[in-house]
Amino acid sequence: MTKDLLADLAARRSTVLAGGGEKRISKQHKMGKLTARERIERLLDKNSFVEVNMHVRHRCTEFGMAEVETPGEGVVTGYGTIDGRLVYIFAQDFTVMGGSLGEMHAKKITHVMDLALKTGAPLIGINDSGGARIQEGVDALSGYGQIFYRNTIASGVIPQISIIMGPCAGGAVYSPALTDFVFMTQGANMFITGPQVIKAVTGEEVSAEELGGAATHNRISGVAHYMATSEDECFEQVRSLLSYLPNNNLETPIRSEATDPATRVDTSLREVVPLESNRAYDMRDVITRVVDDGVFFEAQEHYATNILTGFARLNGYSIGIIANQPRVLAGCLDINASDKGARFIRFCDAFNIPIVTFVDVPGFLPGTNQEYGGIIRHGAKMLYAYSEATVPKITLIVRKSYGGAYLAMCSRDLGADQVFAWPGAEIAVMGPDGAANIIFRKEIEEADDPEATRQEKIAEYRERFANPYIAAARGYVDDVIDPAETRPRLACALEALSSKRESRPAKKHGNIPV
Repeated sequence: MTKDLLADLAARRSTVLAGGGEKRISKQHKMGKLTARERIERLLDKNSFVEVNMHVRHRCTEFGMAEVETPGEGVVTGYGTIDGRLVYIFAQDFTVMGGSLGEMHAKKITHVMDLALKTGAPLIGINDSGGARIQEGVDALSGYGQIFYRNTIASGVIPQISIIMGPCAGGAVYSPALTDFVFMTQGANMFITGPQVIKAVTGEEVSAEELGGAATHNRISGVAHYMATSEDECFEQVRSLLSYLPNNNLETPIRSEATDPATRVDTSLREVVPLESNRAYDMRDVITRVVDDGVFFEAQEHYATNILTGFARLNGYSIGIIANQPRVLAGCLDINASDKGARFIRFCDAFNIPIVTFVDVPGFLPGTNQEYGGIIRHGAKMLYAYSEATVPKITLIVRKSYGGAYLAMCSRDLGADQVFAWPGAEIAVMGPDGAANIIFRKEIEEADDPEATRQEKIAEYRERFANPYIAAARGYVDDVIDPAETRPRLACALEALSSKRESRPAKKHGNIPV
């Protein structure tokens, strides 16, 4: 091979590696943003990235595009490793035509998506784009469609992670929405229609940050799962998430070496939950005392905060956790909590991650807003998700568990494999106060001292029905346990269920109430 050919190759590579050039790279850095290649280098293991389709070029000739050079076609694609595990990745390059998506830009992305699906490896997309390349018209729209289609086909087969580190607008937002987890950095934003369009159409004035910033999508819309103050913090979050996940749906998460004894007893659990059913506490104080090393990697921490979702380890096993949060709305299930919980349950089930449910729920949130908003339909998602899941399901009733919410939090009837309760647990159709008022209404009204009689009947109902032993006597609860022994009992159950197999009727797919 001649030196000229090698020199030509080196020059071509150099042009692509330079991206949009020093001026645009400098501008990117001044905005506090890394370039596409810098992001990939920071996220992946050192020197593990292998780039593919480096020399792809657009073929648009309209609007003077024949003369426009777009090194790398505005996106860097390839594969590498994170903690030694293969991942496929693409990162949009804002320094090249604002990272706009055209036909060949999309082809680069869909190629790595296809490779990820074929090899059974997680897919990570770093989004930083001005949107569709207008000059390419319908070819750009086709590119988005090809990506959305693959996101859907890959759903439940490989983990898909989206990272938003710049603008993500219009049709571009639907690819992240179709993936499993969305990470956002401060300063990034995503929205269907931008502030200018909204002002023109509705007259509303709103900033890009208020409309679609990281805080908005983590706290209000629920579109995003994590937010970070810096790109490096975001990459650390992504690496942490991947450590709990398998490579694909045919594998199980890697079991880590447990440094926390499975037999550990924690007597503080006897005191952490108030006996009074209306007193608030933080369910995280229970979770962190039970899981390995007290580490609970929460998902959607700032959204629908009356329910907790996230990952942890129990005796080295990766587990998904669903838990009511009594500090917020008394732990009631509402529309947003039901959506949040159901989607997390279905993710865990798709990727063979056992589910541990911590229950302290007074019911579904009452009110016209909830009824008009479709709490029946949304609450049914929880019922559907738990019933559909075939992974090991372990439920711990910490304090109260009333009515339909008792069922919705993975009761035995919805397929829980093991159900435990603490001695102070109250399991009933409704709380003792309300139940006594209904059942003993006549006796209370006719009593000489109605209030004293009411309190007597509440105590009678609590003793006769609102305790874990009635449910245990009927086999709905496997055992009533000392709170201090929660960790060893859950770890033992998880170990026993590690070989669980459960089949369901053959069908194309179910019809979850969306």
